[in-house]
Amino acid sequence: MSSMVTGALAGLIGTAAMTAAQAAEMRLSGRPPSMVPGQVASKLLRLEPEDDADLARISIRMHWAHGMTQGLLRALIGKLGLRGPAAMGVHFALMWPGDAALYKALGISDWPWAWSAGDLAPDVLHKGFYVVATGVAYDRLS
Repeated sequence: MSSMVTGALAGLIGTAAMTAAQAAEMRLSGRPPSMVPGQVASKLLRLEPEDDADLARISIRMHWAHGMTQGLLRALIGKLGLRGPAAMGVHFALMWPGDAALYKALGISDWPWAWSAGDLAPDVLHKGFYVVATGVAYDRLS
């Protein structure tokens, strides 16, 4: 299996793990699902969601597509010879600020230092969880 296919598969595994963690956190906190993925997709693809349900459908698709493509980033990190915690650290350091900069550039959110703790903590924790799950999956599959 090529490293890019392995990365995409690892990204999907990481997304599944992150999605389960998000669902558990939302049940405990009462936080609604984030529509940021749908907002990103709508801006990038010039989509015009008809209503909140349409935005939610777009958001779910973008959530999974983003997870898979971030798995490709993990594969590129693996091509550099990095594995384990070092690769996970590099992956997070590239992914999380990149996402935050994209949100700002698209006008979806302010810079992260202006976010509330209630917005920042779940984003950092869930993306950290994604990076660990994706990294473990990638290392085991490759």
